[in-house]
Amino acid sequence: MSSRWREEDQQALVEGEEEQKPTYIPRFEFPSITEWWDTLNKGSAVSVLVLVYVNLINYMDRSTVAGMLEEIKHDKDFNITEDKYLGLLQTAFVVCYMLFAPVFGYLGDRYSRKWLLGVGIGFWSMSTLIGSFMKSFKTFLAFRALVGVGEASYSTVAPAIISDLFAKDQRSSVLALFYFAIPVGTGLGYIVGSEVAGAFGDWRWGLRVTPIMGLLAVFAIIFFMTDPPRGRADGSHLKPTSPVSDVRSLAKNRSYFFSTIGFTCVTYCAGAMMWWGPNFAYAGAKSAWGNKAGCNDITLESISYKFGIVMTLSGILGVPVGSYISQMLRHNVPNADPLVCGFTLLLSVPVLFFGFLSANYSLPLCYALTFAAGLLLNANWAVVSDMTLYIVIPPRRSIASATQILVSHMLGDAFSPYLIGALADAFKPYIRRNDFNPNYASDLLTLTPEEYDVEFKALQYALFSCCFAQCLGAFFFMVVSWYVVEDKNKAERQIHSNAGVVENYEGDSAPIFRGSWDGDTAPVRQNGEVET
Repeated sequence: MSSRWREEDQQALVEGEEEQKPTYIPRFEFPSITEWWDTLNKGSAVSVLVLVYVNLINYMDRSTVAGMLEEIKHDKDFNITEDKYLGLLQTAFVVCYMLFAPVFGYLGDRYSRKWLLGVGIGFWSMSTLIGSFMKSFKTFLAFRALVGVGEASYSTVAPAIISDLFAKDQRSSVLALFYFAIPVGTGLGYIVGSEVAGAFGDWRWGLRVTPIMGLLAVFAIIFFMTDPPRGRADGSHLKPTSPVSDVRSLAKNRSYFFSTIGFTCVTYCAGAMMWWGPNFAYAGAKSAWGNKAGCNDITLESISYKFGIVMTLSGILGVPVGSYISQMLRHNVPNADPLVCGFTLLLSVPVLFFGFLSANYSLPLCYALTFAAGLLLNANWAVVSDMTLYIVIPPRRSIASATQILVSHMLGDAFSPYLIGALADAFKPYIRRNDFNPNYASDLLTLTPEEYDVEFKALQYALFSCCFAQCLGAFFFMVVSWYVVEDKNKAERQIHSNAGVVENYEGDSAPIFRGSWDGDTAPVRQNGEVET
């Protein structure tokens, strides 16, 4: 009897399995606009749009000066004779930017981030506007440095706000949108600055566009942006520790340490290309064209305009593509993020190298290769920021972003513009032929074809240092891939403890939860007493 029932039950199961045919479920579905709108968190969406807008004008302001370097150099009140002084404009800005970033990172982990943003953006808007009226190069340089103080408040706080509004893949997508504004803003800065300066016949008017946009941003931050509780998206209630404990913990985080070095190499290349790219392409075009008919049609304004379009398009594609590839791979390859950064950086080396070689042979080819190199470089921005946020606990995210800004800009785009200009000046005596006038000044608007060739080659040799930096950065991102999964798991375990962070006996931060964490037993504080 029992055998007969077992046979009937088995037959029924087989028939049931035959009736349940597998159904195909598409991986991607297009939700209706109504459903998307109903589920959208309106407050978070508005906050993100405000942050993206501010990031856009932030990078517009930086590249506006880069698109008008020759006009600034020929300003009769400034009397600039060497390229390194032009590079000093960017260096002074980034030095103040990186020095004040840790200050705002500390404040951003403890005080109202909305007011920090409002005050900082208002400060850099006024500094840019006042600086445009300066008649002395030293005072103009000082106000460009003050712009960095205001921008430091924004760059350290904004990623942390996004990390508290969104989590995991949703955070990655929003960060891609946020960093999407960097290349777009950079390209618009070249275009808007040069066009406005040409329309008014004075380069100073090109600097007066972003301050107006900055004041609108302050209004939007005060009235429309929300400042979420720290750690809300991750469900964390961790509390801030002392700055010494924060820095000590970050220094022990191997993924954070090596990714900061890798990102420094990215900012070195990005800063050099943004600052010297238009001048380099212009010198190459004038060198190749010589005295042939139509040579006067090549202008720095048109080169800056086209260069801005190239950088904008490379960012429009590069930032979301890099983020999308990482999101797709990380579900099967846990350490995909640093691998994507490393391989895209490595692929950009030959592309950028041949782009530098082609500038005085074919300007369209140079633009095409610059676009490809920019696309590969831009693929890193959102991914690196996303990594920084998920390997660091919420109360340390602002200081982590600030410290990364300090290091990456100090040795990256604060260093590269001045270094490229100084190297170009050092190479020129070895490139010139003996029949050159030894007293000629580097004036890109009035040189002979032979002198343009000297300017081009000097900048070309100096810019080759970017290729070395790219190789070095790719190596360090590969090193990050060895540790990123372990460090991410550490951060998640500490976040999920749902407790504050206290100071242990030696002053080091430790998570409040019973048991061991990575082999070390942390003291637990309950009712004012410490248990071990």
